[in-house]
Amino acid sequence: MPRIEPIPTEKLAPEPRSIIEGGVEQGLYATPVPLQIVAYRSEQLRTLHQARIARGEGSLLGGRILELIRIRSAQLGECQPCMQSRKHDSITDEDVACLLDPDHRELSDQERMALEFLDLLSADHHAMDDEFYRRLGAVFSAAQIIELGFSCAETMGVHRFLHTLELSGDRKPVIAFSPEEVDARREPQPRAPAGRV
Repeated sequence: MPRIEPIPTEKLAPEPRSIIEGGVEQGLYATPVPLQIVAYRSEQLRTLHQARIARGEGSLLGGRILELIRIRSAQLGECQPCMQSRKHDSITDEDVACLLDPDHRELSDQERMALEFLDLLSADHHAMDDEFYRRLGAVFSAAQIIELGFSCAETMGVHRFLHTLELSGDRKPVIAFSPEEVDARREPQPRAPAGRV
């Protein structure tokens, strides 16, 4: 069980349930579990789902590069459901295996640079120096580099967060399901006056 117990399907409000069930049915999501957790914050689920639907539309990088970034980020973040799913028709098992090869020999120059960008942003962003940006600029426009940076940062952050939830955990949840937790806010507690405990 994940650290935050997924909202049981039958306890989901109609809109989140429709988003989750429809997304799984369409192949947008490999498993409903992460979404059943995100559904504690309805607006976050809507935002995540809209981003998933729009991913690649109007992209200067293209859907294939965005999908390679997503899968590589899932590998780095150890997010099993995201590693297993494929959201772009061009991605093969060979492509995914190639992501584990540090040289990424089978990929295009842009694909290799995009993955190097993600790997460095994840592990050593200080190494992204002038020479690195010269190499980026040789294969990407400035606009593509901006899209690449934000795409990597967003994807990487989501995968790292999902990993902390232990989606495949086998212990009792740290935070059990309660309907009162859905779209709820706890008010901050007043601070004790100075000098008093």
